[in-house]
Amino acid sequence: MQRGDRILRKNGFDPAEAKDRVTLEYENRHRRRFRLFTEQHRDILLDLEQCEHMRDGDAIVLCDGSLVLVCARPEELLEITAESDLLMRIAWHLGNRHLAVQFADGKLLIRRDHVIADMVCRLGGEVRPVLACFDPESGAYAAHGGTS
Repeated sequence: MQRGDRILRKNGFDPAEAKDRVTLEYENRHRRRFRLFTEQHRDILLDLEQCEHMRDGDAIVLCDGSLVLVCARPEELLEITAESDLLMRIAWHLGNRHLAVQFADGKLLIRRDHVIADMVCRLGGEVRPVLACFDPESGAYAAHGGTS
């Protein structure tokens, strides 16, 4: 089993340099130590000094110097839309519940949750289920691009 001990951010390398890739949902892209299986059926151990959030397009650096591209796996999410002022109010309510939220082109994306969907509708927002890659906003105090 090869060991990956460092993350390269997507703007810090050429993706063509990666010899393999791993596709992970959001929860498995925020780790310190984790066993991964790549597309080429390689078994690797992610072994970082501290927990880091890997974003779509980042790479894991293996001990031999080779790179494994990190790809985000589409997940079942809710897309929330509303007029600008109402959308800000909804975002406040989501934050008040400490939910991970992705902000994208006048929309909010959250993990699928029927209770939260009902709350958003009661507030006047529109909700529709989508299948998309989830990369929520990092927390204000999160180091290394991690999420809170």
